[in-house]
Amino acid sequence: MNGAWSASFLYLAVFFAIMYFLLIRPQQRQQKKRQEMLSKLRVNDHIVTAGGIHGRITKIKENSLIVRIADKVEIEVDKSAVAYVPAREE
Repeated sequence: MNGAWSASFLYLAVFFAIMYFLLIRPQQRQQKKRQEMLSKLRVNDHIVTAGGIHGRITKIKENSLIVRIADKVEIEVDKSAVAYVPAREE
């Protein structure tokens, strides 16, 4: 009976180890990259929001950004709404 408990505990430990390496660890890496991207935002960077709006940052506040989306048209968006920063064209 004792051997059955240790075998089932071993299977459970292996299952959680697999779940950690397949789900939790990659998600933590992706979250770290996103935080790094948000911390590196600067004025005049082009961004794309989660809603698909393309614009250029004109001002950075603590938790939000002022983004110019057209001539004389600026909107305020949360920093968390930034989906990505497109590659710079040089």
